[in-house]
Amino acid sequence: MTTNVDLAAKATAFTALHTPTNPLALANAWDVASARIVEATGAPAVATTSAGVAWSLGSPDGDSLARDRALDLIARVAAAVSVPVTADIEGGFGADPAAVGETVTGVLAAGAVGINIEDGHRDPAEQVERLAAARAAADAAGVPLYINARIDTHLRGIGDPSTRLDETLTRAVAYLRAGATGIFVPGVLDPDTVAELAKGIDAPLNILLGPDAPSVSAFGALGVSRVSLGSWVAEAAYAVVRRAAEELISAGSYGALAHSLPYGDLNSLLKG
Repeated sequence: MTTNVDLAAKATAFTALHTPTNPLALANAWDVASARIVEATGAPAVATTSAGVAWSLGSPDGDSLARDRALDLIARVAAAVSVPVTADIEGGFGADPAAVGETVTGVLAAGAVGINIEDGHRDPAEQVERLAAARAAADAAGVPLYINARIDTHLRGIGDPSTRLDETLTRAVAYLRAGATGIFVPGVLDPDTVAELAKGIDAPLNILLGPDAPSVSAFGALGVSRVSLGSWVAEAAYAVVRRAAEELISAGSYGALAHSLPYGDLNSLLKG
């Protein structure tokens, strides 16, 4: 049985993985099989993708999935791998700060040692309260939970483009003061902007990568401590389903299956 002392040690180890000299690279998983595949590659940690989790459970992404279903999935993933798990909990699965604190208590009980929590279109002052509640819940459990505060100014095009960088940095300062450990800014890949973010944020910076992004090492050179693929991996997996189905129906052929993971390899990952 995992204790809070065990979780605290795992959380400390997870936090130490964040460094621009060797950025933590996360290929986000959405179920036990994908988590074990990621772990088997030698990844030092496993992150979940809220979109992939929601889709796999028959729900759209965007605060639609019920909290208990999300926590159940987190628990399954955390129990299936030996490396630290960080969970994407969208906006916190709660209408107010107290509910976010309850979610974090559930995340820790599920065995995860990190979270992503996004601000979306929320007022930054409200997000500060939600982050503070998350930190208070982790402190009460005695676990130095890694709280990755996601700032959606760039991803959602919030505010005036000419002041967006300043707004992002202002939010970062406030979120860190509220108890965040690191800052996640998806939606920006421009090297100059990333470098300004890394310079202006006194904490590990996480960037969302995709097919056309520069290399992990290139972002490390800019000061980025963590990169993740978010929903891209799940999207690619579901794209194979569509290609295979379309090819089968339209041409009666099976080329989309050429690079599939061997049955025996996948089956062996799920034994024991």
